[in-house]
Amino acid sequence: MFIQTEDTPNPATLKFLPGRDVLGTGTADFTDAADAAARSPLADRLFQVDGVTRVFLAGDFVTVTKDDSRDWYVMKPGILGAIMEHFATGKPVLTQVKADDNQVNEDDDEIVAQIKELLDAKVRPAVAQDGGDITFHGFENGVVYLAMKGACAGCPSSTATLKSGIENMLRYYIPEVVEVQQIR
Repeated sequence: MFIQTEDTPNPATLKFLPGRDVLGTGTADFTDAADAAARSPLADRLFQVDGVTRVFLAGDFVTVTKDDSRDWYVMKPGILGAIMEHFATGKPVLTQVKADDNQVNEDDDEIVAQIKELLDAKVRPAVAQDGGDITFHGFENGVVYLAMKGACAGCPSSTATLKSGIENMLRYYIPEVVEVQQIR
């Protein structure tokens, strides 16, 4: 198995492309080893590499975030090995799946449905190229609440992405949107 790596806008995060489906559809974000151990054999294995602080799984890639005190040249071999070993075992990537917050539901009002559709069509594909994702968490009094995941979480340019990019786009297409705020 040949695994490619790509830098992301977040210097603490690398994107790993194993050349095969990781999740197929959807994403999974792990911010601690306990959650990883409970839901994903792959994320659990990655958290065993010293210095890993976050694991994000998507369609065909994995992003790994490291502790600032660690260097990629030291960590990268262990991460590559963990990914290769996982796929060699044949174990599932996820054992528990959480609901997708971006899914348009029957009970969503028209504005929420439009926001989710715009995020899915225009924002999430671009953010995935950088090794991350954005999930919808609510719309109230003109404010859209979004969570940054993967390489986007903690990225120095995430505030600019939210305000200059996503907020302006949503305000353009949906006049009821007045602001976008990031939740953690």
